[in-house]
Amino acid sequence: MNWVGAIVRFIVAALVLMLLGYIVPGFSHLGFWSALLAALVIALVGYVIEAMFGKSVSPYGRGLVGFLVSALVVYLSQIVVPGMHVTILGALIAAFVIGLVDLFIPTAVR
Repeated sequence: MNWVGAIVRFIVAALVLMLLGYIVPGFSHLGFWSALLAALVIALVGYVIEAMFGKSVSPYGRGLVGFLVSALVVYLSQIVVPGMHVTILGALIAAFVIGLVDLFIPTAVR
């Protein structure tokens, strides 16, 4: 992944996380810097999970397992990100919305 692609990906992810705070119940409102930190944490935790268990279990993997792992990553991110509070239902909805947005980001940026 090139640097421009990574920067675009993190900014888009941060904007999505900020928007989720307004539309998803159980997901706190985040400022831009907190959302950017949350996007970084989600990417790092997702990378570690993918490295440990393979691509089929990653948040970017297809199917129910990938969706649940993505929700778990979003939920656990609140431990590291100050001001981020997510319920389990909020994490599930956020994982779904993030997955939908991720479908529209070009594969070359991934």
